[in-house]
Amino acid sequence: MVTVNRRSFFPILGLAAAAQPPAASQTLRGKLTATGAGQPALEAPGRGLVALEGDQPTLGVVKDPRLAGADFEAAGQFKSDRVFQIGPIHTRSMFLHRDGKRLFITYWCDLCAIRTYTPGICWCCQQDTKLDPLEKDDR
Repeated sequence: MVTVNRRSFFPILGLAAAAQPPAASQTLRGKLTATGAGQPALEAPGRGLVALEGDQPTLGVVKDPRLAGADFEAAGQFKSDRVFQIGPIHTRSMFLHRDGKRLFITYWCDLCAIRTYTPGICWCCQQDTKLDPLEKDDR
């Protein structure tokens, strides 16, 4: 009889997890709007209104009134024909399109020189951050 202790079992689990291919990312582009119920959505050409879901920081971005009506692109996965799950905020899965350029969505505090990726108040000075789309994301 062969015995397996925990130390030899966990690397096997790690190999099994690593063998799983990551889900292919899909993109959705359209006009950022909301459903009749107030849920963030994209009016996508050829698809109609598609509801957007995501983690809390991501929802903060898509609910930002400064982005209403923007040419918006999101990367993630379709949960159904009418629901799109945007990737987590740390994956930089949301973009604006302006003047033929694809821009990363960021927020900036002029006073403290602090960049964030979701709207709100600066954690330092407590002032509102301004929308500051960038061509290049220099993490």
